[in-house]
Amino acid sequence: SRSKLGDSSPVFNTGWNRLRNPITLRLLRLRLAMTRVAIKIIVVFLLFLFPEVSMAKEGMPFHNLDVSLDIEWEGSGRYKVVNESFRGIDIYAYFFPEDVNLATTYIEYTKKYLELYEKLIGRYPYKRFSIVEGFLPEGYSIPTLTLLGQDVARLPFIVETSLGHEILHQWFGNLVYIDYEKGNWAEGITTYLSDHLYEEQKGKGWEYRKKILIDYKSYVAPEKETPLKDFLRRTDFASRAIGYGKGAMLFHMLKNLVGEERFYGSLKTLIADKKFQKASWDDIQRAFEKTSGQDLNWFFRQWVDEKGIPVLEIKNQKVKGKGVQSAITFDIVQRGRPFILDVPVTIKTDTDIIKKVLKVNKEKEGFEIPSPGEPYEIIIDEDYDILRSLSSGEFPPVIARLLGDEKRIIVLPQKDREMYADMIELFKKEGFGVKEETEVKDEDIKMSSLLILGSKSPVLRRTFGKMEQPSSGFIFMVRKNPLNPSKVIALAHGDSEKEINAAAKKIFHYGKYSLVAFKEGENIEKKIEESERGLRMPLKEPVVGIEVAKVLNVDEIIKRVSDKKIIYIGEFHDRYEHHMVQLEIIKALYKKNPRIAIGMEMFQRPYQKAVDDYIAGGIDEREFLKSSEYFKRWGFDYNLYRDIMEFAKEEKIPVAALNLKKEIVEKVSDSGIESLTEEERGEIPEEIDLTDEGYKNRLREVFEKHKDSEKKNFDFFYQAQVLWDETMAEMIDNFLKKNPDYQMVILAGGGHISFGSGIPKRAFRRNGFDYSIILNEESIERGIADFVLFTKLETPPSSPKLMVILDEEDGRVRIKDFPPDSVSEKAGLKKNDIILSLDGFNIEAIDDIKIFLLDKKQGDTIKVRVLRKRFLLGEKEMEFDVTI
Repeated sequence: SRSKLGDSSPVFNTGWNRLRNPITLRLLRLRLAMTRVAIKIIVVFLLFLFPEVSMAKEGMPFHNLDVSLDIEWEGSGRYKVVNESFRGIDIYAYFFPEDVNLATTYIEYTKKYLELYEKLIGRYPYKRFSIVEGFLPEGYSIPTLTLLGQDVARLPFIVETSLGHEILHQWFGNLVYIDYEKGNWAEGITTYLSDHLYEEQKGKGWEYRKKILIDYKSYVAPEKETPLKDFLRRTDFASRAIGYGKGAMLFHMLKNLVGEERFYGSLKTLIADKKFQKASWDDIQRAFEKTSGQDLNWFFRQWVDEKGIPVLEIKNQKVKGKGVQSAITFDIVQRGRPFILDVPVTIKTDTDIIKKVLKVNKEKEGFEIPSPGEPYEIIIDEDYDILRSLSSGEFPPVIARLLGDEKRIIVLPQKDREMYADMIELFKKEGFGVKEETEVKDEDIKMSSLLILGSKSPVLRRTFGKMEQPSSGFIFMVRKNPLNPSKVIALAHGDSEKEINAAAKKIFHYGKYSLVAFKEGENIEKKIEESERGLRMPLKEPVVGIEVAKVLNVDEIIKRVSDKKIIYIGEFHDRYEHHMVQLEIIKALYKKNPRIAIGMEMFQRPYQKAVDDYIAGGIDEREFLKSSEYFKRWGFDYNLYRDIMEFAKEEKIPVAALNLKKEIVEKVSDSGIESLTEEERGEIPEEIDLTDEGYKNRLREVFEKHKDSEKKNFDFFYQAQVLWDETMAEMIDNFLKKNPDYQMVILAGGGHISFGSGIPKRAFRRNGFDYSIILNEESIERGIADFVLFTKLETPPSSPKLMVILDEEDGRVRIKDFPPDSVSEKAGLKKNDIILSLDGFNIEAIDDIKIFLLDKKQGDTIKVRVLRKRFLLGEKEMEFDVTI
């Protein structure tokens, strides 16, 4: 170089005179350019293949390697150079002419990072530092230089994250070398003291650490789990979660263990002892033991030498009184191999927050913590200071969970498949299986995470119900899998092939998000679904009460609900007083608005015509009950609903049959939705939302109380219940779409209505109509309903009984047996008699007997005509008078 030789040097002058020839000058420039490109390609190629190869020999750093790579002759070539001195360090920025405006920003951030790290870990080890913009979309760090690809360098967040990470590598990796034969420790410490530290300075360190734990749980399947000592370089998402994430968490736990001052003192010791030498995890352990005076063999053994992370649970939590104070007792349980841990615990009380750090080293350890106030919640590790497996409540549905799952399926759309062709191939190369949307079974949904292409997929409708049409561009969203909380279901939707292809490859860089949206390849939205902070456990349910002074009579309640489009009134089916208050509300609402309709769970939708014909006066009550198959399909005494139906008929109020066919509900409850035939599938709604966890948990409690529940399948029971609800919600929506000026009153069991989970929210999902919920005789719980009624017990009207046990056989009704003191047996009827008629009313089915008896009174005498089979004498018709 000219500066080294000096102007008076004979060698320099001779060379310079030769270069005055223009042809020679051009040839030399071309040769230098070719040599420079060749050197760059070789260096980058070697770095890519052999990152463990140091670019500097011990004690001999290449201070000017950046110049040898990219500085053009006489500064007239490809790069624009900006430089500045800072604390005796020459900082150079080599940028392409179109990006030279970035140089000043990079230099200012470089000064900031140099100042930060010199305070924390000691003097910068070289005389210069260069930032060089390159043509590859990568970032590399070698002594005195970081090489950033043009696309990378232009990203606005790089100066706030990756630049500092690469500068820190000047100490860890380029000054203290990595002993790759014993594991790569440098990515863990640089991640912790760069990306993590910058978030910690903003008060968001806990969020960054939680992201590390999310990535670990998402990507590190048991078969991919390896000890930290075996990490050499990032090869996939799992290795990154171990080498970068677990490594960073190790140094965080180490800092908490020895204290901040000794932590940085230990790093300075490591640098002083191992500069320009290879260092291993053993050297790091020795440096920390030397500075802290502690034996840390147990720490490095469990976090470096052994694979796996702890799984913590809180068990047997209780609150007990101790004089004027309370005390909280609980167990911390470790599933699997126990670790030695310092576990941060937070107790929230009505007056204070108590924080403790508890020593844990066994599978199960009990603790007792005194509390001056009334405790209501215990939280383990809310700031994520421990490397541990997240609980389900802490684990949001994010893209990383889809990418990291070992069982992943792309669900191919029937329409617009060509738009997603490149994306399908991209994800197939990542190991995704492929299935047609018509081939996806419940077992596939339960055992795999799904990537569904297109928002109109029937797989979406049968798991989440209605999905809102995404906005224009491209959207990728992830939700919890309702059939298996450990899995996720993702939707990718684009409105053109161009939008899809511009964004699809970028999805892999957004693993921490639950939703990302793009427009022309540019990210316009990103969100993470909310999840719990820390492993949380309530210590007691809050006691709730009602203000008695605000108890309302039913008239006031009617006033408050009269403006709602839909009013749900729950019932216990066998409680006559509930049906009487339902009728009272219907009458009052009808006076305010005659355009009212009644939706009833008690009738099944294939029999809507029978209901309509009865309300219109086309058939009588007997024909209505027979045609609607009421007694076969509902089973509760019709007298309970008779007054409501008679009022509807008198006032010509439409009644909607809401319920699903009984046979379908029973079949699904036994064998699941997939057991249905194509014809049966045509009778169920396309939209089925299985995501209401609160509803699912309440139904599980009901299911487990059923006799022989252990022999049945809860998932099928849950599907049947949701199918029942979705059908009723769909029928409500269908009626209101056909009759938009009507108001509806819905009569159904309280379980279908409480908390809005059964029918109300499902109808709202379809039409968005405002509604109110009125329940009868329910316990007071927050959110259970808008109003709860308390009625006086009333004796329902009832029909007299023949006191016979019947069955149907070959179109005949046969007496199977008699209960004790049967009036029919006393009147002369016998077992196996075939009942032909009652007072001349032909009997063809058991329903006919129930219908006949509806209007009879206790003490009436009826003529029962039967067919009796006699021994050797054949059959004979006989008639008996039976007083009922």
